[in-house]
Amino acid sequence: MSRSAWEPSNSRGPTNSEDVKYVQTRLAFDLLACPVLLVLALCIISNAQLPATAHGSSIDEEGGISLASEGSQTQSYVSDPESRNDQPTGFVSGTVLDQTGAISVGAHVRLSCDGENSAREMQSGKNGQFLFTNVAPGRFRLTVTAPGFATREFTAALHPGETFLVPAITLSIKAAVTAVRVQDRPLTTSQLADIQLGEQTRQRVFGLFPNFYVTYQGGVVPLNTSQKFKLAWKTTSDPFTFVGVAALAGLEQATNAFEGYGQGAEGYWKRFGASYTDAVTSTYIGSAVLPSVLKQDPRYFYKGKGSVGSRLLYALGSPFFCKGDNMRWQPNYSNVGGTFAAAGISYLYYPQSDRNGAGLFFQNSMIRLSEMSFEGVLQEFLIRRLTPRLNKRASDKR
Repeated sequence: MSRSAWEPSNSRGPTNSEDVKYVQTRLAFDLLACPVLLVLALCIISNAQLPATAHGSSIDEEGGISLASEGSQTQSYVSDPESRNDQPTGFVSGTVLDQTGAISVGAHVRLSCDGENSAREMQSGKNGQFLFTNVAPGRFRLTVTAPGFATREFTAALHPGETFLVPAITLSIKAAVTAVRVQDRPLTTSQLADIQLGEQTRQRVFGLFPNFYVTYQGGVVPLNTSQKFKLAWKTTSDPFTFVGVAALAGLEQATNAFEGYGQGAEGYWKRFGASYTDAVTSTYIGSAVLPSVLKQDPRYFYKGKGSVGSRLLYALGSPFFCKGDNMRWQPNYSNVGGTFAAAGISYLYYPQSDRNGAGLFFQNSMIRLSEMSFEGVLQEFLIRRLTPRLNKRASDKR
């Protein structure tokens, strides 16, 4: 084994004095080298730690190490074993649809996770989607609500670092709850007739002109005397009854009907008064007085079924046939009698020149009955479509 470079060459053979000097020199070197090596070792150790502290590392009070990021935020890695085992968070995303399959915008989505006291909430966006970030692993529950729709819930488990795509959540329309009030006593026939009559007196052609003397619903109960007079009063006092009478008086003025009334404002108001009196007498006598005495119903009962021919004959014959208060068909004595009675009363106010004996009486009576037949045809085939309230009710039933 070769000697150290510090050792002198002994090719000449060492002497005793040289050996002593060598030993002394070696001891001095060893005494000096040990401290130097110790200092060097400490420097190396301290230099190895400098890069970490140079980048902003520090030891916190709890014994952990904090690494500063390039930004302003700092993430701490504590030497606690539980903190070291923290699992990465994930994402929960999905889409909310309505029952037609269209996206539901603005639905309220609530996320609650097991082990957390607070819940997170948001609304579905324009594309119906929602996204929750930084969701802790474990079981979670989604609750989706929207006005007019039933609440939907979804439960699943999220794995660490997972992006969970929830199946499409389809909302269904909330079932309507109808409160049914059970009375100790059932409705009387009169009470039920009042309800049905209230429905009839809201029927207006084009939403304006009264269409009260027709019933379009089944299961109609008869009217009592008070209700028959109430219906006559509501019809004759309606503002649009005066509008119709005014139009008829204007037509008679233009055609110079009933010449004895003359022309000008005086002639017009005489025609207006005569036409309105005709309406009042025929309505009250034929639809209130006689129906109350003879126990007959003054209304037109809409057929709406069968062939066109059968419905046409039904409408044309409506002035001559009616239902009694017993809801059986019978001759319409009330209507025919009321028509002739109103024609007879007209002799009291029509011009003397137009009172040609029985001719005017029968003429006015037959004209009025013909008008009623024509009105029946309109009721059966047209007027129902021109009554907005009836159209809305029919559309609601579909």
